[in-house]
Amino acid sequence: MTSVVLAGGGTAGHTSPLIATAEALKVLDPHGELVCVGTARGLETRVVPAAGLALELITPVPMPRKPGSDLVKLPWKLARSVRESRRILRDAGADALVGFGGYVAIPAYIAARTMGVPVVIHEANKVPGIANRIGARFAAHVATTFEETALPGAHLTGMPMSRSITDGHGSVDRAREQFDLHPDRPVLLVSGGSQGARSINDAVHSALDEFLSAGIQVLHVLGPKNFTDQHVVRTHPSGGRYRPVPFVETMADAYRAADLMLARGGAATVMETAVSGLPVVFVPLPWGNGEQEKNVSGLVDSGAGLMIRDDALSGDTLRAEILPLMTDTARLQEMSKRARTHYPRDAAESLARATLAVIGTK
Repeated sequence: MTSVVLAGGGTAGHTSPLIATAEALKVLDPHGELVCVGTARGLETRVVPAAGLALELITPVPMPRKPGSDLVKLPWKLARSVRESRRILRDAGADALVGFGGYVAIPAYIAARTMGVPVVIHEANKVPGIANRIGARFAAHVATTFEETALPGAHLTGMPMSRSITDGHGSVDRAREQFDLHPDRPVLLVSGGSQGARSINDAVHSALDEFLSAGIQVLHVLGPKNFTDQHVVRTHPSGGRYRPVPFVETMADAYRAADLMLARGGAATVMETAVSGLPVVFVPLPWGNGEQEKNVSGLVDSGAGLMIRDDALSGDTLRAEILPLMTDTARLQEMSKRARTHYPRDAAESLARATLAVIGTK
């Protein structure tokens, strides 16, 4: 019987591929044991237990962006998190650690390295983060989502996704009914990721009256921190409807309900929408190392998606870009067709098989 520890948390970009890989491991090795590692501040505290997976928490170790007290405290915090990670690996009798980057990953990688536990890494973005750049130096297997990702020994795998997305089954009418949307009216899905995006939310609110007047339904995933009592359902005589929600547990249902999406450019969103055949107007996050703009470039360059820069985002921009696109059925269908051809659907199974292969060679 194998034991695999999976480390990843913070946002859906880390938790979604973690859960998908765990689901694939369950299918391939039904008697194996799985334990997930996260922090108390991340999305994983909700979605990982909801997926029926055991979750252990460690102290988060964010990398300070500038000198200060956080940088001084870093060695102490890191040492503490490494000790916590070693305990989890030891208690689980781990045969392998699968890491997905982020705050959780660095102490987990170091702990596994010091204990002789093989490390398997998955990098979601085109531009790898610091955790995976460190871990890839000694990993037994490195999997990437994009061919352009520069990590030593990388294997192009794709993005591990839930079977609810990759199977492509389900009724559009049932999905729209779930969100209290009319089955025959066009639907714009808006989401800034699991934490939401203020600039996207503000631009949508600015253009909302015009969307509703045009008979467009807007399923708006605001993010838990941005959702307030003021966010209520609105209807319009044209058939337009505004349906705000703080969070969606199963994004496959939201993708299925929509004709077009307005979103950030996180790797999970890019891959999931492409596989789902959902056209997207991307507004990449302008921070970090520019990875989100790089993530969306393949779809945008091929005509499968559009991009608006965050500093150009406004209600006027959305009116100009989205209103005509929502009524151009032929163009949406062509964008959907092009998106579906871009990325593999079997990444979760591929990563699970690679993990079991690493265990088999211990």
